[in-house]
Order: sequence, then structure tokens, then C-alpha cells
Amino acid sequence: MSPCNDLILSCDEIQDTKLLSLVSSVLLAQGNKKAEVSAVGQRIVKILERRLPEGQSARYLLPVLSNAVRLSPESLTEEQINVVSKKMADWLRYASTQQGVAQSSGGFFSNSRSRQPGPVTEVDGAVATDFFTVLSVGQYYTQDQWLNVQAFSMLRNWLLCYGGKGLKTTDSDDKPGMDRSVMSVVSTTSTPSRLLPPKERLREKAFEYCQRLIEQSNRRPLRKDDGDLQKACLIEAVTIMDIICKQDSSYVYRAVSFLKILHSRLRGDVTNARALLPIAQFFLNHSKMAAVDSDAIYRHLFTDIPAQHFHNPSLAFEFVQFCKDNIQLFTETSSIFRQSFPNLFKFLAWNSPSLISEFVDLLPFLLDAGTAIEIFHLLLDLPCLTAALDIQLRSTALPTSERAASDPAVKPTTCLEAFRHPLYKSMFQYLLRTESAPEETAERLIPLRQLLGSLASSPRVVQCAETVPVLLELFFRVVAEFAGGPLINQLVVLLLQRSDQLYEIPAFQDEVYSVLSSQLVVLCKLRPAVIVELSTEILDFSGTVSNVQNKEALFTHLVWAIGEYMSLSYDKRCTVEQITRFFETLEAVLFEITQLRPLASTPGYAPRAISALMATLTKLAARSQDLIPRVSMFLSKMKTFVQSPAVTSVYCEEDLEELLIRATELMNLLKMPSVAQFVFTPPVDTAATRFQREANDTLPFALRIVTRLLEPTPGFRPG
Repeated sequence: MSPCNDLILSCDEIQDTKLLSLVSSVLLAQGNKKAEVSAVGQRIVKILERRLPEGQSARYLLPVLSNAVRLSPESLTEEQINVVSKKMADWLRYASTQQGVAQSSGGFFSNSRSRQPGPVTEVDGAVATDFFTVLSVGQYYTQDQWLNVQAFSMLRNWLLCYGGKGLKTTDSDDKPGMDRSVMSVVSTTSTPSRLLPPKERLREKAFEYCQRLIEQSNRRPLRKDDGDLQKACLIEAVTIMDIICKQDSSYVYRAVSFLKILHSRLRGDVTNARALLPIAQFFLNHSKMAAVDSDAIYRHLFTDIPAQHFHNPSLAFEFVQFCKDNIQLFTETSSIFRQSFPNLFKFLAWNSPSLISEFVDLLPFLLDAGTAIEIFHLLLDLPCLTAALDIQLRSTALPTSERAASDPAVKPTTCLEAFRHPLYKSMFQYLLRTESAPEETAERLIPLRQLLGSLASSPRVVQCAETVPVLLELFFRVVAEFAGGPLINQLVVLLLQRSDQLYEIPAFQDEVYSVLSSQLVVLCKLRPAVIVELSTEILDFSGTVSNVQNKEALFTHLVWAIGEYMSLSYDKRCTVEQITRFFETLEAVLFEITQLRPLASTPGYAPRAISALMATLTKLAARSQDLIPRVSMFLSKMKTFVQSPAVTSVYCEEDLEELLIRATELMNLLKMPSVAQFVFTPPVDTAATRFQREANDTLPFALRIVTRLLEPTPGFRPG
């Protein structure tokens, strides 16, 4: 059966608070199609406005009101907001300090002479001497005490929705010649609390309530559950104080000194690490106005929390989210954020899957010309960092007697032994550093990467490795926006060097090679002069035959970049001698990998690499035409190569056919040196014209046209 469309549920006439709570919850669950949310809010406030009959309690209504406000803040009028604000102030400040009485069951054995209720106590068992809060302890609670707890639970959202409306700014009331801090003290002490407008009175009582909670959080709880509640209330209290100070700056000066003392108390307490985040948030928001130096607070936050709590997933998420929310403030006001990026990456290394999207947002703000190189190394070593953190945790868990430093004369046999061994200690310290150390070199980690290879199959390490290619691509996209010549040159050199220094996870290495190879082309396009300026390093890499097989993607893209940018069109320093050096190096490599060998010893090199070598040699010969006979002779021998039994047993037929076609096309093009020079070497003045771009984009088609011109098929007529 379908529900009846004519059935109407309304809360307008309900007087019983418990029934109103149940009906309102149903209405709110239906959404706001017929203004149900507004109707619920209006009805609840009307009930709260008047004195409730005997046996009725507002405690059933506050959770529903909180939900209605969250769904539709505009559902209440200004007058209704003031009514609730006044009541909340009273509930927060004037709840009974005596415990409630147990409800009699009314049975035959019930005790007619019930004991007089005692006072509520603190979490440490001491009798409470101040007003009741959510941290006050009793065996039973009165109705107003329940309202106190509920009012605090909805306080933050209420202040965010209504606390800042209709406020006068402090600046508008400033008098010339009077110090602002003096004005603030006067404004909060000169007017009796009972005479303040409802919103201001609620802020005053809420501020006092939060101060009381923070004081109570310093007591030693008798029960573990009370200790957990203390931590949660401490975070909520500091957060609410921050909101109050945003809405009324006169509270800032009272809160600053109070929270500085709190920070000094908490900074050595590892169990309260989460509470340091709202404290830091407060000082980020208000330290400038209060004229206080908060760098010590930020430094402690970024130094100690990631290093000690990287393995706490919920805190890791909150910390990174805190950084995201305040990224603009940090980059504008403090250098500590960028300096601490090695520590921040510990969160990612240990919690990779859950934090990757957050670090995609953070990384661009961590990068600048000063941090780019170090972050590049750190990204490549991220799986290694995960393994090192694992070792650190396991070492910390060892008994004290087993943590003694290892004998320097004895080589460590396990990673745990190496963690304390003098030979590896400095390497671990560098990898686990808390701040940027740009003067250090990543080469020192080579022995450590080899040592930590035993953890390469760890699921956590593998998960971390899977995030690196994504961040590497983002890294290069961001760096491309600000990198100058020196930085690009440095990155190209490091890119080639680090290809030999990756953590031993085959899938990780392949994916990193793929990213590095594509980004190498981007860097060369940004700065073509890099081919001439780094000719020594590039020749060393491209002249190493093993790179053709071990790092095929990187090798192929580098060879393509040589052919594309080793030209006078891009760099006037490009000489015939330099072209010849590159030609001879690549010629030797191509000769080596296409040399015919006995059947059993023919290695299988990627056809793409062979094709790139042939194309690049042809381009270089077109720019230095004395080299044309050499490359033509080589290309003419490709037919013999592809038809050799030793080769056909290694390569598939399609690949060999493509290689032969490409060799034929290039050889035919070189038969017309002037055409080859035009196609492969665009003039300086026309290198960026539409025609030349189109010629480069359709080069394979152009090669085929030249081939058909030189070797026309029956029925083919050019033009």
C-alpha cells in the first residue's frame, strides 16, 4: 500500500513536550518540503517561552531545536533567538549544584524516607565549589542539570548561526586617544551581566562556562570515561572561546593569557595532543590583534605532533585538515609551515590512502624555489619513509634494555639493529627529520634504501608507493609555473640521477619512470637550452646501453628531446661539434642494440626506443649534413636486421614491420637534404608559426608522402 497523500502530521497543537519531541523528529526527517523545519522551530520556541506545566521538561525539546536550527537557521525570528539565548545563558550558569534524587519505583519495598541529595563533585571526587558543568559528577541529575548539558552540546552551532548577527564592531565605538585593550576591559566589566542584551549575555556566560571547563580538565579523573570526556570538552571549550572572540573582540585579551597557560600545560601531555589544534587555531585567528608572538605555539605543533602521532589516523586527518583550512594564514604569517614539510609527509607516508586528496591540495602551497628540490627527493623516498617509520615504531616498543646502541664493529643483520647502529643512525635521522634540511644530499640514503628493501612488500609501504606517481605529476605541474632556468637544470640532472636510486618495488619504479619520462619532455620544452647546458649529464645517461632496457621510457623520451631541441632554432650555442658528439653517442648505442648476435644471446630492446634513436639520428644529420651518409648507411642495414632469425625470434612481426617502414621513410627523406633540413630543423623566425606546428604534428604523414614520391606505386600521381 502506498501512504495516503492526505495524511497530515502537525505539531501545532501538541502541548506535551515528550510527544512534541517525537512528532517533531518525524517532521524533520521528512525534509523541508512544506516548511516543516520552520514550523517545528517556531512551535518549540513557543513552548519554551512560557512556564511548563508540572511534569513537563524542556530537556526533550532541545535536541530537536538544535536539529531544526542546523537544518534551517532562518526559521527563527530575532525575537525568538533572543528568547532562547536568554534561557541558554541561565541553563549554562545557574543549574543546581546538588545531585538529583532517584526516581521512586513506587513498589512495596520502596523507601519512603529517601536520602537527601548531596552536592555534585568534580571528576577527581572533590566536592564542587563552583557552578555545574558537563564535567560535574553526580549519581543522579536534576532537570536543570540535563538542560545545562544539552545547552552546552548545542552552544557551538547556536553561536555560529546567531551569535554574530546584529553586532556592533569595536572600531565604531573607539574613542580617540583611548587604547583598544583598555576599551575591551571596560566593555566587559562595566555592564552587569543581567543588563546585557540576550546575545551578549549568552556570550558572557558561555565564555565563563568554557573557562570553568578548562579548569576542570586539569583534574585527575577517577574513571577513564571521565578522562575521555575531559579531552572532548577541552577541545569544544577552546573552539567556542575562539568563536566568541571572533564575534566580540573584547574577549580576546581575556582568552589569550588563559590559553597560553593552557598550552604550556598541554604541550608535554601526549594524551591531549588533539586539543593543541584548536589552541593553535585561536592564535592564528587572534594573535595579530592581541599583538602576541605565537611562533612557539606553531613550532611545537608542527614539530612534535607529526613526529609523535603520525600513526594516529584520526589525529592525522584532523591535523592535515587543519593545515588545509588555514593554508592561506600560514603562508602569509609564518615560515614554520613550509619549513616543517618533512614532518607533515610522515602523516601521508603512514596514512596514504586516506590522506592523498588532502595532500593534493596542500602540496602546491608547500612548493617554492627553496623547497622544490628537497620535496622532489622526499616524494621519491616516500615509501622508504614509511618503512623507516615502521622501524621507528617497533624500536620504540622494545624494552629499554634492548634499545642500547649496537656495536659499531658488528654489521647489523636486521633493520631494527640498523636503526641503532652508528653506521645507519645519521641516515635514519635525516630521513625522519622534522624540518627542512636543504643543505643535505639525498645520496647519503642509498645504503638505507638497500637496507629497507626487506620491507618493500609490506602492505603499508606498497600503499604509500601507489600515491607517489600522482603527487609527482602534481609536483611538476606546480613547479612549471614558477621554475627558472637554474631550477629546471637542477631538476633535469636530479631526474636522471634519481632514476638509479629508487626504492626496490618494481611496480613503483615502472610508474615513476613513466612520470619522470613525460615530465622530462615538459622541462625540456620549458627550457630547450637544457640540452646544450647539460650535455655532459645527458650524454652520460643516453650513452649507457643498459638504460635502453632498464629505463626504456625515460631513455626514449630523452632521446626524443635531444632530436627535438638540439637545434640552432632553440639555442644559438648549438654547434656542429656538439651535434656530432650527440650523434656519435646515440649512433654507438643504436649500433650496440641492433648488432646481430647468436640466437640465444639477442636481448629484446623496446621497438619504441629503436625507432626514437633512428629518428633522432636522422634529425641530427639533417642539421649537420656531413653526417647524412653515416645514418643513411645505418638505416639501409635495418632490413637485414629485421629479417635475421635471431631478431624475429625476439620481436613480433608487427613491430619489425613498423621499424622497417620507419627506417625506409627516414632514409628516403635524407635523399632530399634540403627537405629534410626544413622538416627537421625549422628556421628560427618560423619555428612557432602555424605552418611549422602543423608540419611537426603531422610528421609521420609527411614521411609517408616523401616515401611515395620517391617510390611511387602504380596509379599514384602527386598533386
